[in-house]
Amino acid sequence: MLSAGIIERLLRVSRAIDALSEWVGKSLSWLVLLTIAVGFYNVMARYIGRFLGLQLASNGLIELQWYLFSLTFLLSFPYILKQGANVRVDFLETHWSDRRKALISFWGTVLFLIPFCVLGLWVTVNPVLQSWGLLPDGTWGRWEISSDASGLPRAPIKSVVLVGFGLLLLQAVAQAIKYWAVWCGYVEGRALPEAEAELPPLE
Repeated sequence: MLSAGIIERLLRVSRAIDALSEWVGKSLSWLVLLTIAVGFYNVMARYIGRFLGLQLASNGLIELQWYLFSLTFLLSFPYILKQGANVRVDFLETHWSDRRKALISFWGTVLFLIPFCVLGLWVTVNPVLQSWGLLPDGTWGRWEISSDASGLPRAPIKSVVLVGFGLLLLQAVAQAIKYWAVWCGYVEGRALPEAEAELPPLE
């Protein structure tokens, strides 16, 4: 097992990542309100415009609405993971100790979640670069634009897929650190009761 000093340093790294995920997650609440506001305007503009015979809505605003929803969806996973709100098969863990739960979660994160994030980044890089205008010969052309009239650029929203996978990978690493610390008998600098008899306190 790792020494107490190394565990504490790793926990400091995980706390920094947690703070980032917390900030991103709480910031998304404003995006939800903005998404609702844009959606409300789109609905009202469509009906009022039809009544007045005016074109008050636009493809750009309609696309903005699902862009905002996509931002919320793609960037919320690290916050969900940090809060432990992701789906779990809890009935299997009912009678497990904290250390056993941590060990199972650690290996699940290392063997499945982290490789999934790395794979997601790997398969997404080229499509995102192509959306920004990367051509097969290595030169750059125009970035991808919506095929709808007055639509929005596609490249920025596609780039958020990379950001989402990157943030989720960071949070997965933070979770793995915390799970390993619990398995070693420590949580946030103190020993778990079940481990106090067998593990030395942190320095």
